[in-house]
Amino acid sequence: MNQLTILLSIVMSSNLFAQNKPIGIYTFSRMEMSAQFYFTDDNRFEFVYAYGAADRTASGTFTMSGDTVKLQAKKEPGKDFTVTKQSKKGKDYFIVAKAPNPYLQKHILAVVIVKGEEKYFESDENGEIKIDVPSCEKIYLQHTLFPDVLTLIKDESNDNNYFEVELQPSLVEVSFKGIDLVMEGDELKCPTNYFMQMENIRFVKE
Repeated sequence: MNQLTILLSIVMSSNLFAQNKPIGIYTFSRMEMSAQFYFTDDNRFEFVYAYGAADRTASGTFTMSGDTVKLQAKKEPGKDFTVTKQSKKGKDYFIVAKAPNPYLQKHILAVVIVKGEEKYFESDENGEIKIDVPSCEKIYLQHTLFPDVLTLIKDESNDNNYFEVELQPSLVEVSFKGIDLVMEGDELKCPTNYFMQMENIRFVKE
């Protein structure tokens, strides 16, 4: 094998490797929503998202499994709310959410597990959530403007029914937990998920 053949073999192998992962900018836009990934050759990514007043970001690393892009964002999922106080008060459950911006207090969803079934309760303009059930196994919280993986604030071993919580700055980031992308040529196919609740989501390489 001469030197030219060896050189061509190396170049072709390098190109083949590069095609096995996304590199560069991939964009999605629909109606008032736009989103963009930027992937680098050293397996890092940056993500920006805009939909109305809900601008979001993410960054981290990625790995490949065949044509599947597995994202590992810096954000730790399930940590958007922190319990600052809890106790027993009255009969039903009551949650008070605090945020630097009072507007954010109005868009909180409580997912309550009662005998294995989900029940849903929303916060009022003061960030208060009244849950009129005598008992439940678990309580999760999620912000409806910045949805991500649910945050567990009460499990089966916790018999408190009054909770004060604070919204964390991580709210604006996306964890990408459970969201894998699939490479199809110059496109990345994204499944319907907790913050992009639509079908046929495809990021196209620029």
